[in-house]
Order: sequence, then C-alpha cells, then structure tokens
Amino acid sequence: MAPVIAVDRKAASPLHRQVYDGYRTAILGGNLRAGQRVPSTRALALELGISRIPVLEAYDQLLAEGYFESQTGAGTFVSTSLPDQSPHNGHRANRVNLVLSGPREVSRRSMRVPLFENVSWLRGWGPFNQSQLAFEHFPFQIWSSLVTRSSKNLRTNDLHYGDALGSEPLRKAIAIYLRTARAVRCEPEQIMIVGGSQQALEISCRVLLDPGNSVWMEEPGYRLTRNILSAANCRIVPVPVDKEGLNVAAGIKKFRKARAAFVTPSHQYPLGVTMTISRRMQLLDWAQSVGGWIVEDDYDSEFRYESMPIASLQGLDHYSRVIYIGTFSKVVFPSLRIGYIVIPLDLVERFFAVRHLMDLGSSRLYQTVLAAFMNEGHFARHIRRMRLVYGQRRSALVEGIRREFGDRMEILGAEAGLHLVATLPKGMRDREIARIAGSQNLWLWPLSPSYLGQNPRHGFILGFGSTPVPDMPDAVRRMRDIIASVKDSPL
Repeated sequence: MAPVIAVDRKAASPLHRQVYDGYRTAILGGNLRAGQRVPSTRALALELGISRIPVLEAYDQLLAEGYFESQTGAGTFVSTSLPDQSPHNGHRANRVNLVLSGPREVSRRSMRVPLFENVSWLRGWGPFNQSQLAFEHFPFQIWSSLVTRSSKNLRTNDLHYGDALGSEPLRKAIAIYLRTARAVRCEPEQIMIVGGSQQALEISCRVLLDPGNSVWMEEPGYRLTRNILSAANCRIVPVPVDKEGLNVAAGIKKFRKARAAFVTPSHQYPLGVTMTISRRMQLLDWAQSVGGWIVEDDYDSEFRYESMPIASLQGLDHYSRVIYIGTFSKVVFPSLRIGYIVIPLDLVERFFAVRHLMDLGSSRLYQTVLAAFMNEGHFARHIRRMRLVYGQRRSALVEGIRREFGDRMEILGAEAGLHLVATLPKGMRDREIARIAGSQNLWLWPLSPSYLGQNPRHGFILGFGSTPVPDMPDAVRRMRDIIASVKDSPL
C-alpha cells in the first residue's frame, strides 16, 4: 500500500525531497513499521502522479541512510535494523496530550457497559472451556465443497446488499427445522437472520424496551444479557431459578408489571434447569396479563442426553408474546456468526427497521452455504453424530467428578447442552481458583459472576465439548489437585 505522502509541484522543496521527508516522517512516527514492504518506485510514481525520477532519488537516499533495505527479487522494505521508534514514541505523545486535555466525555450508555475483563479462564484452549466444540468431528470436506460450489456459482446479485431479514432459502430451511425439531410456530417471513444470538438480544432489547423499564432476568443468568440490559438503562429484576426453572411467582411478587422477561427455558444458563410445563404456562399467562414480552434464548437445546429435546416455550404461546432466539454457534461453529430471531408477525417491520440501523445484513455467501448444508441433510446428520459424541464426553465428566470429589461437589444441569455446573463447598471462592487453574491451562469458568445479588453461589461452569473421553479423567484430577491446593480447602 502506498503511504500518505503529499507532494506539491508549486512548493519550494523539490519533489524527491518531499517524497523522502514523507517516508522519513511516516517511519519515525510509527505509521510505517520495521519490515513493512513499500511500493515499487514505478507504482508510487503512478500513485502520486509524478515522474519516476524523483521517486528513484528519494528511495536511493532512504536506502543510503538505512531507513530502507532492499531484498533481491522481493522488493524494498522498511529497515528491520532501525531502533524501536514506534509505537512508544509516537503514541506516548498522544497519551500525554490526552491527560493534558482533561476528561473526554462518552455516552452514559457506554459507561453502563462493564469493560471487557480479559480474565484467565477466557484465554486458552483446553479442558472445560465452555465456548469450545469438538471441531475434530466437524464435516470439513462437506462444508468446504459447499463453500467452493457456492463461490463458483456467484451471480452479480449475490455481491450486492441482500434482504435485511436474510436469505430466503436459509429462512425457509430454518423454519422447517424449527417447526419439526423445536415445535416453534413460524413461517419464513417471521425469521430474521442476524450475527449470532448476541445481536439478536441487542435488537430485541432496542425494539421492546425503553430506558427505565423493569425487566425480569434469571438469577443466576447470562452475563452478556445483563450487560445489554444495563446499557439500555433498564432496571434488572433478578428472579430466582429453582429446580423448576424461573420462579414466576417470585417475579410477580418482586415486580409484577415488568416490561419483559429474558429466559433460557430449555437449558437454563448457567444452572442447566429445564423449565417445567407449569412454570411455562405461568410465564405465558403473566406476559399476557401485563402486556409484557418474553425473550426466549434457545442457545443449545439440540443436545439432550436423557430424554428427547424439549419443545420450545414459543410453541406454547397463543398470545404472540414470545420472541424466539437461536444460534448456529453451538451446532456448526462460533465464527460463522449466524443466528436468527423468530418475530411475531405484527412486530416484523419494527425489528426490520432497527436491524437496518445496525447493519444491512449478514454475509450472503455463508447464508447460501448454510442453507445448502441444511437442505441436503448434512445439518441433521451432524447434530445426531455430535449428540453421541457430546453425550459420551458429558458422561465421562460426570463420572470423573463423582470419582474425584464424591458428594463434596454437587453436579447441576448435566442432562443437556454442552456444559454442566459443579458447585464448591461453602467458604471457597471460585474466581480465585479459576485464576490459578488458568495459569495451568485448565479453564474453569466461575459460577459466581452469573449472579447479580450479593450472595452468589460458588462453583464452576464446566464445558465438556472439546475434551475427548480418554483425556477427561486426567483433566478432572488436575482440577481436584488445584482446588485441594487452595489454602484451607475442605477438599
């Protein structure tokens, strides 16, 4: 890439000097880094609209002074032998200027969002990291062939902006899947393709909620949902979760006229509870009676190990009060960044308008690939295969915990999904143990940050998706040793 060099034919300084000064300033200021390739003299002359001769003179001077180095057959580069003139020198001045200029104002909305905490249990690949899948079982050849086929068959129209609701073939495939496998009441025109469940939650929040609205949220619950609601300046009403799921009666007692409830009824995050039918009916009746909304996040319901998949809450809704959210992050792969919202028909235009403000749609290529993956049967086969793989890994983790900890650690939510919860005895702090474990390449996600209240339960949210069965016993033993090493540990 040609650097930003301004040349002025009317200036007193000759053109070769202007090119030389431009490069020298860019290198010393840190905009060009050691080892970075620079354009050929011919290309730069064409870019600047000047003769090649002054560019050759400038390059010769920069080579002579050691700013450039030439590699035969490869081109010209910023010298790798220069001292580290950036980013420290260039950026230090900027930091000083920021301090001297006083406080810099940002929006109150952004200040309500907690800063991203780069904690140890989020940093690595390995046992118990709940965001990781069994990628070694993904049908890479099939997916690659579909990507190749879709790329070869691109038309001019495919390169333009698509429908902000998403690709129609993909929406049709999702509608068939949801009606069949999740008992969701939907048609393709109710489905919006989005960039994962996180964007789906953000759009739903913008459409349904105003600043100051009270909102029910599961306690404990999904931390990123809590951040979205905090950023929207909503009053979060933590509603306890028990063995039947969200305690609707407790929510009504705390604040009956909440605007919405955000729930994970099929596999509650993080405790893994499945909401009973009686609680589901109570929740639907509550929403209808107060004119409230229910946002159902169905993030990993495809994987159940002791029963058939549980039907969606939305499928029981006769009042059109449920917004249903799903994602392909757990069943395909996370970087695909494709999720979906099933929207009540009378709200589709509102959701469309808000989505259009945020972006103009997801990648058309990967929507085409995913639609083919589903329509040709690969998606259903992959889910069936992965259900067996994850079921075996989940059983190995449960057996390992029981063998190493006995009844000193309670296991919760092991019937479904890609994680379970293992609780700690009273007095033990999960974040402290998680930090120690992270330094030893063991990724224990603490349970306590999922609570909004002052008396959280301590334990770990243990993902088992990426740990093969033969490796599980050793991983559990390592967890046992780390916990036992903590001062005053009762284990």
